[in-house]
Amino acid sequence: MTASLSLNSALYAEVTPAGAWYAVSHGESGADRKLLLQLLQHGGELPLTEARLLQWCEAASLEQALTVLYRLQRLGFVQGSSDGRCEPAGSLESRLPALLAQLSGEGRALLADDNGLYYAAAGFRHEAAEQIAALAGDIIGMARRHSRLLQHNLGLGAQAWALIDPAGHAELGFHPLYLGRQTFLLVIGGQPRLGDSAFVAIIEALCRRYA
Repeated sequence: MTASLSLNSALYAEVTPAGAWYAVSHGESGADRKLLLQLLQHGGELPLTEARLLQWCEAASLEQALTVLYRLQRLGFVQGSSDGRCEPAGSLESRLPALLAQLSGEGRALLADDNGLYYAAAGFRHEAAEQIAALAGDIIGMARRHSRLLQHNLGLGAQAWALIDPAGHAELGFHPLYLGRQTFLLVIGGQPRLGDSAFVAIIEALCRRYA
């Protein structure tokens, strides 16, 4: 199968919301995650040539790199686009509040780091955002301490945490995002909308700065 694979170097490789989530929802490093992170940084702006694919995959051969790309396409994590796009105007800090608001059915979300400091928020007052960010920092610390139990002993793949109501619906969800050496917590009030293009836009912006 891999012998018949080829690359259309006129296309731009765009990461889907599912691909963006896969790229940052765990801290393990592999060829597929490396490629996704590179595409999140440059994929919409640079055509995917063979040279770039090899470099971004850090693969030993073009055949191996094409196999990685093909797998990501089959999983629905990457799709081709004939049109490129420029990096959005404005700073990350100025763009985040509007993007965060789109990730929640209630318009309430914030981005915090693993030190318990928040970068931007939508729908939360400043004092509440500070306290929620501190809680997020405690949660990521707890998750790290118990990662062996959760991931290995219990075999739980999900790393998100939530405060739920009696019906099991999340009232406040905490979603870790791993970008290089930096860990963030995406905190969403109410129903999350991580399948939205705004989620990809946030991850792209964070990747350009931190990945």
